Amino acid sequence: MLLRALLVMLVVLNAGVAAWWALREPPQPASAVELPPGVPRLELVGPGGASAQAASPQPAACYRYGPFRNPRAFEAARDAIAGDVLWTATARELAGAARGWRVVLPQPTREQAVATAARIGAAGFSDYLVLPATGADANTIALGRYGSEAAARDRVQALSAAGFPAVAEPVGAREVLWLDVAAAQGFDPASGTLGMTGTAIPCAGVLRDGRYTIGAPA
Repeated sequence: MLLRALLVMLVVLNAGVAAWWALREPPQPASAVELPPGVPRLELVGPGGASAQAASPQPAACYRYGPFRNPRAFEAARDAIAGDVLWTATARELAGAARGWRVVLPQPTREQAVATAARIGAAGFSDYLVLPATGADANTIALGRYGSEAAARDRVQALSAAGFPAVAEPVGAREVLWLDVAAAQGFDPASGTLGMTGTAIPCAGVLRDGRYTIGAPA
């Protein structure tokens, strides 16, 4: 009798639970939170949208200005036009045969030149010298002279890998500098700032803050 009573009780309980489940009201959807007037709602941005927002602007056209016969004139022109373009690059043309190559690391002040030279020595490099504080190579660290461009480039690569952005320069060949710019839509290549008109060039080779050697104009 006891077992039968338990079975009857279980049947009644199951029937009650089933009836409650069938007759219960469906849950109400969560209502949107009302925001104060003028406050925009947040929207999820997919990976593609974030990448698009972070992407750098693409140049509409690129131009070359020059030639500049000395670095000071080149730097003055670059600083003058930098605010009108997306970015600039340095193109150099070598006139005449080089007698050799040197590796240097220019610095803005004497103090920085001395401090950087000390770090170069601490990094395990030898054959370096801080040049005098006056003259064309003022505050420059000389890092070796080589008979071939390949050897100079190897030295530059080793220094760059250690965090020292040295450059290789020809000795004996005259260097002429050209200013390459990447510009946005609407840029006028007839620059009143520079007093010259830029020559249109392909943008593929105009690297942001790049420095490269070009051949003499035909």
